[in-house]
Amino acid sequence: MKIIVLGGGVIGLTSAWYLREQGHDVTVIDRQSECGKETSFANAGQISYGYSSPWAAPGIPLKAAQWLLEEHVPFKIKPTLSPAMMSWASKMLLNCRSSHYQVNKSRMLRLANHSRSCLTELRSNTGIQYQGRRLGTLQVFRNTKQLAAIEKDMVVLKQSNTEFELLDTAGCIEKEPALKQVQDKLVGGLYLPNDETGDCYLFCQQLSQLAKQAGVNFYFNTDIHSLTCRNGTIESVETSLGSLQADRYVVACGSYSAKLLAPLGISLPTYPVKGYSLTLPISRSEHAPVSTVMDETYKVAITRFDDRIRVAGTAELADFDLSVPEKRTATINRVVKDLFPDVGNFAKAEYWTGLRPMTPDGTPVIGPTPIKNLLTNTGHGTLGWTMACGSGQLIADLVSNKRPRIEHQDLSIHRYSG
Repeated sequence: MKIIVLGGGVIGLTSAWYLREQGHDVTVIDRQSECGKETSFANAGQISYGYSSPWAAPGIPLKAAQWLLEEHVPFKIKPTLSPAMMSWASKMLLNCRSSHYQVNKSRMLRLANHSRSCLTELRSNTGIQYQGRRLGTLQVFRNTKQLAAIEKDMVVLKQSNTEFELLDTAGCIEKEPALKQVQDKLVGGLYLPNDETGDCYLFCQQLSQLAKQAGVNFYFNTDIHSLTCRNGTIESVETSLGSLQADRYVVACGSYSAKLLAPLGISLPTYPVKGYSLTLPISRSEHAPVSTVMDETYKVAITRFDDRIRVAGTAELADFDLSVPEKRTATINRVVKDLFPDVGNFAKAEYWTGLRPMTPDGTPVIGPTPIKNLLTNTGHGTLGWTMACGSGQLIADLVSNKRPRIEHQDLSIHRYSG
């Protein structure tokens, strides 16, 4: 079949790769000059299978109210509240119930663990290189309340057969020696040994070249205007190059997917949650992390590349604003300086922001829609790269009418129709 994938970020790209692997004629359309130039460009660098958790969690409503009055917090709301923001936020709050959280986290872990298997296969089959490290994630806690709260997460991790290790401060230092100089600030941590790290943008560049060699067609610098639907079927996608036709269409436009689908009567409950990052050259390697350290207090991840670190965090509700105000980067600056002082020269820091397409329940929206030849692969929030290979492989199975490797019915947009 002829398939058009709308979007060339890590989700659209992996969708195209697995569709082509199953023998389809695949075309990718993206407005940028190459793959991975938007949300995939400077993300946290984490492939965090064990850290796959919904932001909608018990206790978040109270914390969010407290964060409104604090400066360095994981979550911010821009004062101008749009109807779309209010609708999404209200649905997210409903998912903060303990019962919803357990279901949503289980879904996310299922997909994440499938994605781990798919990435392992991809790496073995292609030899793809992206400054990857397979040294785990260390989630560090600054107080005993955080240690107590992680007990519920460990139950779900056990149920999904996800490996983990609860550590005291000494154990944290054993995993990340550079934390020794700030050991008085930590009370313990959760170590997830199967998590990985790497440069997502580099991954996209490598995989897009492999995909081209395999026969995938790419239309870059091409705007997607709309989808034309007649009699319950997509007939074409209207672009700056004109009308393009296919047998099946996969929407993987990240935060812009909802706008594309709305004229078709499809209400995709995603919202662009803004995140920030800085990339810093390492000047003192012994003071740098060896993998990823996640500061649970601020929800900031500090990830090691070969000669750089990537520091990423903050969830801000600000619609489609892509500005990078200094007051928002202050938190990620503070965390890296606090945990890894003297690691690099901040005069050379590069700042970036991206819009993460997040659903109210944290689970992405993957699979068929009410329109029979239209599928979605979007809504991955902060876990796009973590779930990318598994999501792309699942889409390929669904398009090919193959029996998927994992349970998938509760991942599609139809879960919101009940």
